[in-house]
Amino acid sequence: RCAPFDRLADGLVVGEGAGILVLKRLEDAMADKDRILGLIRAVGVSNDMRGNLLAPDNEGQVRAMRSAYQQADWNPHEIDLIECHGTGAPVGDATELRSLQQVWGNGARKTGRCAIGSVKSMIGHLLTAAGADGMVKTLLAMRHRILPPSLKFEHPQPGSILEEGPFRVQTEAEDWQPRNGLAPLRAAVSAFGFGGINAHI
Repeated sequence: RCAPFDRLADGLVVGEGAGILVLKRLEDAMADKDRILGLIRAVGVSNDMRGNLLAPDNEGQVRAMRSAYQQADWNPHEIDLIECHGTGAPVGDATELRSLQQVWGNGARKTGRCAIGSVKSMIGHLLTAAGADGMVKTLLAMRHRILPPSLKFEHPQPGSILEEGPFRVQTEAEDWQPRNGLAPLRAAVSAFGFGGINAHI
């Protein structure tokens, strides 16, 4: 039950029906009085070109993220939660953190302001469904207004950008408080797959 769509100008909503995610245009979901769990403002897609399965290249990841934020007309610093690709592989995770740092730059966000995590710490890597499970986790977090934890993270590696940067690995469930008490909850989901194909929603 997925309505056809040809653009994201008005956003694409995500609802639920019979245990599945349903993607519909915003105007259709409102007309049908659907319960809307989230609004997809943009999708950035790219290819690494130089990376490979064991050594991803952050340039492609950066392009996907910047494309999504440009389409959505968002500043990355407006994001409260990032569902990372985060496989637990040292090279891949370090590359993803460098990509995030490059996109965020040296803005005014305080250290550890943006929560990051990966559902893979709980259920493993679902390969071609890995982006979908990250999206489900993020939508549930928005619905319940909870920043969800990731498992088995104890501390950053020495010299990691997590030590001084704007990101923190969310290790315990926490109430999701809107920025300034008024801003909408905003999250991003990354899926950086085999062959260097990158997506950021």
